[in-house]
Amino acid sequence: HLVADHPEIAKHLATRVNPRKITMIPYGANPVESASTENVTRYGIEPGKYAIVIARPEPENSVLDIVKAFSRKSRGCSLVVLGKYDGEKNAFHAEVLKSASKEVLFLGAIYEKDIVEALRFHARLYVHGHRVGGTNPSLVEALGARSAVLAHDNRFNRWVVGDGARYFKDEQQCSDLFDTLLSDDEEIGLMKRQSLTR
Repeated sequence: HLVADHPEIAKHLATRVNPRKITMIPYGANPVESASTENVTRYGIEPGKYAIVIARPEPENSVLDIVKAFSRKSRGCSLVVLGKYDGEKNAFHAEVLKSASKEVLFLGAIYEKDIVEALRFHARLYVHGHRVGGTNPSLVEALGARSAVLAHDNRFNRWVVGDGARYFKDEQQCSDLFDTLLSDDEEIGLMKRQSLTR
């Protein structure tokens, strides 16, 4: 018997086995009621004044598009990027690092749950660039942390986040949405409420 974490994964598996042998069980996440601001300010970041990306630094996670979109102009806030970037050994990592403006902060790989939770909870915007792969646990955790979500537009992310997120297909759309969302407190508040409901 096979277990899928997303309807699209269940459909894919059904091309190989009888659909009766497949169960789809979606992820959930615990809601985050509060989080220490100290876990944000320790990195020199002001709560509510940054967007965050939490992803493996791979091309299919749109990290380069997101960094380029953010870095097109001065934003008056930060883009915080988690993950290990080695510009000396990896050409893609080097391109991401080279494309970043001074407002992009690379904090490295952080695995402490309370710190990651706080970084999500106090972010103005959670940016999710994953293009493939069922339900991403980090995206579900972002919903539980009341994060306003800006996500790559694909069937996987749309099923997880629904109508409460804003979606981008490419670097230009991502940049345009940064222009709007980084200055619209009312829209961000609505998106945060929709995330928690979802």
